[in-house]
Amino acid sequence: MDLTTDGTTDGTTEGISRGTAHLLGISAFARRVGLAPSALRFYNDCGVLPPARVDTTTGYRFYRPDQDIRARMLRSLRAAGLPLAEVTVVLDGDEDEARAVLERHRNTVRDRTRTADATIEAVLRSLSGDGARADSGAGAETGAVTRVRLGGVELASAFRQVVPAAGHDPVHPELGCVLVEIDDGEVRVVATDRYRLSMRVLRPVAAVEGPARGLLVAAGSLPGIGAWASRCAAVTIEAGPDGATLRETAGTASRELPVSTALFPAYRDMLSALTPARHRLIVDRPALLDAVNNCGETPAVVLRLGEDEVAVSLPDHSRATALPAVCPGEQPPCIGFDPAVLAPALEASVGPDVLLEIASVSEPVVVRSADQGSFTTLVMPVALGGDAV
Repeated sequence: MDLTTDGTTDGTTEGISRGTAHLLGISAFARRVGLAPSALRFYNDCGVLPPARVDTTTGYRFYRPDQDIRARMLRSLRAAGLPLAEVTVVLDGDEDEARAVLERHRNTVRDRTRTADATIEAVLRSLSGDGARADSGAGAETGAVTRVRLGGVELASAFRQVVPAAGHDPVHPELGCVLVEIDDGEVRVVATDRYRLSMRVLRPVAAVEGPARGLLVAAGSLPGIGAWASRCAAVTIEAGPDGATLRETAGTASRELPVSTALFPAYRDMLSALTPARHRLIVDRPALLDAVNNCGETPAVVLRLGEDEVAVSLPDHSRATALPAVCPGEQPPCIGFDPAVLAPALEASVGPDVLLEIASVSEPVVVRSADQGSFTTLVMPVALGGDAV
């Protein structure tokens, strides 16, 4: 007898729970709509396709047969490459919004196809009769321009997420900048103020042209640039020895990127030196943020991890809020954070859940969006007095 991860046997609901005879278990519904059970759980966590009922005792998920229309449309939109945030607009927004999103995405797909076709054609032309190919190192010569194409909404989202981690120390002007690093076929957007570090990894919509580059852009300029980019289906970063520009891929509009010549901290070395996590906490992100904010203006809030909950309070245990949580493995007695550092990290995250990976109470804590590993924040804990433990 095969058990699904939700505990049902073959996806039927008979005999499992009262009041579910007209419903489908997760396995049966998954087969009906062509989605994996794991995908259904993910879409439930994201709030896009919640089950009709969740048994409070067993945790089994049940779906109505008429939910298959939404599920099949969701599957088709995701197969077409539509980002999940835009899928929800199509499914739940008004008709005009849905049409605008779909037309914009169709233009992006067409543009990506034309770019791929042009790239293949160029490579085919480079294949001469004797098998010689173009010099792969030619793009790295002095003066070469680097070009990378990204989704406008994705780039704007990355700026929004990492800018709060930029510093404001006039002694270290490089910390007031955001690193846009183009390397290894991806774009990393990174900011740090020495107490936290935020990083978002973006996948280009077309192959990167030219050599690897790191652009240090003034953080104060990025909210406005991001707002402009969010209105573009796709944007292209063009960077050379003399500066960098962000251009609308399908049009002529552009924005200059104010680039600094300062030296950004070696963040990769810091990430590689992190101690492996010993403790993990998965908790409702908005609820954790509310609990932190409920503590008011204070130099520290305390998280006390239990087997299936986390308690958030002031160091003296007052203003305590208990939240359901998943805390696999051993739990540290408690860990403290400056709410002025932790709260922005939670606000910048996405999705309903957040994952905290804790090595110890005195080392950087990795804060991830539980359903989007491409965004990561490092937050330094603060020391607590004996009364807090």
